[in-house]
Amino acid sequence: MDALDQMVQPRRERAGRGARREQRAHGPRGLGRPYIVRNIPTYDILGEESLIRVEETADRILAEIGIEFRDDPIALDHWKRAGASIDGVLVKFEPGMLREILKSAPASFIQHARNPARSVEIGGKSVVFSPAYGSPFVMDMDKGRRYGTIEDFRNFVKLAQASPWLHHSGGTICEPVDVPVNKRHLDMVYSHIRYSDRAFMGSVTAESRAEDSIEMARLVFGRDFVDGNCVILGNVNVNSPLVWDATMTTALRAYARANQAAVVVPFILGGAMGPVTNAGAIAQAHAETMAGCALTQLERKGCPVIYGNFLSSMSLRSGSPTFGTPEPAIGSMVVGQLARRLGLPLRCSGNFTTSKLPDAHAMNEGTMSMLAAVHCGANFILHSAGFLDGLLSMSYEKFVMDADFCGALHTYLDGVRVDDNQLALDAFREVGPGSHFFGSQHTLANYETAFWDSEMADNEPFEKWEAAGSVDAATRANGKWKKMLAEYEAPPLDEGIDEALRDFIARRKASMDDAWY
Repeated sequence: MDALDQMVQPRRERAGRGARREQRAHGPRGLGRPYIVRNIPTYDILGEESLIRVEETADRILAEIGIEFRDDPIALDHWKRAGASIDGVLVKFEPGMLREILKSAPASFIQHARNPARSVEIGGKSVVFSPAYGSPFVMDMDKGRRYGTIEDFRNFVKLAQASPWLHHSGGTICEPVDVPVNKRHLDMVYSHIRYSDRAFMGSVTAESRAEDSIEMARLVFGRDFVDGNCVILGNVNVNSPLVWDATMTTALRAYARANQAAVVVPFILGGAMGPVTNAGAIAQAHAETMAGCALTQLERKGCPVIYGNFLSSMSLRSGSPTFGTPEPAIGSMVVGQLARRLGLPLRCSGNFTTSKLPDAHAMNEGTMSMLAAVHCGANFILHSAGFLDGLLSMSYEKFVMDADFCGALHTYLDGVRVDDNQLALDAFREVGPGSHFFGSQHTLANYETAFWDSEMADNEPFEKWEAAGSVDAATRANGKWKKMLAEYEAPPLDEGIDEALRDFIARRKASMDDAWY
């Protein structure tokens, strides 16, 4: 029993450390909040003159070089009616045109979860943590690296649901390669709905798959509700440099048409899909993102949209991508400033690393990029947990290690309160010079909520840790995710909704042959 437990035992019933941690986690300032409301300022590193230069460079890219919109004549018609210059598939925009179009996009919005208590606000001072997205492989310490399966996918949805430190179920947490490509989106969206009651993301790999995802959301929330409220996100990527292809624009327009939010994200690998210089890559990303976000408003004025960014670097010796490096991290600060000047919610950065193991390398790079996301003002942080191997692998162990770090970030983003209790003057009067605060009334009154309590850290003395087997963090994480899955309980789902979803999936699968591309 903890020393302070013994001190306060007469004051209350004995509940055990785990129960107390659970109570702290789900209290009003605890870690089980539906999302975080930041209480620290953003870190704005560029002055007005430099920001204007970046924006003017983006305008010149849009006006002088242009962006191609390939194989989507409807998108080209939208741009033509809006007044852009069209030459084949190349579209050029007058300075200020896209900013004017974007004025109709909301600065913040609610993404509703099927459990209303877990709905999230995206925008303003809100911060939403979501798992990593898109890995074809999974890995753990028992089975090593392997292709992901639908069982792995469900496991990660369950782990996200079980964590009080994540707020969103995510999207393609890993690719279930044992399900045909043209049908796996149905199983993925169903898994989010069945095994989680949090907000989630849908498919973007084809317009029809986006529409299937939205239709499944309608079965859960009701068609009229979905038409007036955001219940699903679609993460679409620019084919940098300066190309939007039909796969992405048709999916983007499907979400916008249904009044659902597209997350518009250029993936700029410096030296490959963009310049090696930070300012140039940021200007390019700003141009590409504004164009995608504006297209949503041309499809349906006023629909929600998220300004996204994924800056990355590369090894110029080998050409390999690098993640969690300082240049993209500091670049995120500028991206945050640009998004706020447009008045759009921001998705930026995440827990990035190229490490192949959940080791010090992974946590070093992940911490760099996650702190960048926190300080740049990101509202929706995809890739908050599980990212390993340059996003090629989703790691069970790193997932719970990252989620634990997300827990610490809840407290970090709360900032410092200043009130009579926090200033603790009565404690100074009680203790006086030369004594200690360990058993003071102030400590006894505050000890359960005073400090964040990590479930992954080992804070025991060296000798006790050594006697217990010298277990490292990854090994502790291995035991933790297994325990979470063993104790997982699925949230209730209305039987009629579940039946309607299963029927929809069965009919859609029966309507097409399996395709593995």
